[in-house]
Amino acid sequence: MEIYISGSLAYDRIMTFPGHFADHILPNKIHVLNVCFNINGLVEKFGGTAGNIAYTLSLLGESPWVVATAGDDFERYEQWLRHCGLSTRWVKRIPGVLTAGAYITTDQNDNQITAFNPGAMAFPADLPPLNDGGRPALVHIGPGNKTDMLEMAKRCRSCGVPFVFDPGQSLNIWSGKEIAEAVDRALCFISNDYELSHFLELTRWQLRDLASRVDMVITTHGPEGSLLHRHGDKILIPAVTPAVVVDPTGAGDAYRAGFLKGLALQHDPTVCCHLGSVAASFAVEHHGTQEHHFDWKDFCDRFEKHFGYRVPETPLPQTTSPMKARA
Repeated sequence: MEIYISGSLAYDRIMTFPGHFADHILPNKIHVLNVCFNINGLVEKFGGTAGNIAYTLSLLGESPWVVATAGDDFERYEQWLRHCGLSTRWVKRIPGVLTAGAYITTDQNDNQITAFNPGAMAFPADLPPLNDGGRPALVHIGPGNKTDMLEMAKRCRSCGVPFVFDPGQSLNIWSGKEIAEAVDRALCFISNDYELSHFLELTRWQLRDLASRVDMVITTHGPEGSLLHRHGDKILIPAVTPAVVVDPTGAGDAYRAGFLKGLALQHDPTVCCHLGSVAASFAVEHHGTQEHHFDWKDFCDRFEKHFGYRVPETPLPQTTSPMKARA
């Protein structure tokens, strides 16, 4: 199956402030804020939703296509993607700008101040034909360039290709009408609980309105697990306990990769979510969003330990295929 991951590629520049932001921000001077935080150093990691999801999918034996834009400084990231066996065929280089970058400063109370430079992400990508070659396709539309997100959803509907809609941190750039159009007839809408609330506020929908327009709704709740809504049923998906919790950043993207792996194998949605929970547990054991490693045996062993059955090698019987695009 051809898997396309549309979204962002970014450099995450992570900094630690050895103090507390609150000690240096004067409430009575907030209207003329002018502060400087001396940090302990800077660590650069590869990130962005498209890159993160594609990376974990590569660990799961898939070779997805990354659909994104990048800037003049993309060479190091490109080498990493190729090292991971991932093609950059659909990564469009934008001359004269930098690849998107997140500048994240964290204090001793885990408070964060983040500046995000969209850079090349402000420009639309070259989108692939989805009905070329005759192989079945699956698309994940993650937060990125809004034009790309709308157009990819439109193409999926036109070609009958199932797609997962994952607005994430892009929600602040949408109008209710635009995002309602984008999500229509998606195979799945996936978000965390805060993002779901924001989406429903934007569209002025109730959850039942969203559920009537997509095949399934998945809401992640961090260490509390996730919730699968499908055809009127609600299924709680427990989180998988990691060996150690080091950094929860990137767990959501790893979950999405595991879920997509399940869809590619045509498993039941509950099994797909179980795969997502296991993938997320590996991500939180490391700093950064593309630092975790596992092989298929490690993955299957952890899956069986937590869910009591082996990862199915063939699809389990089900009455309605989750991969059937909505009419």
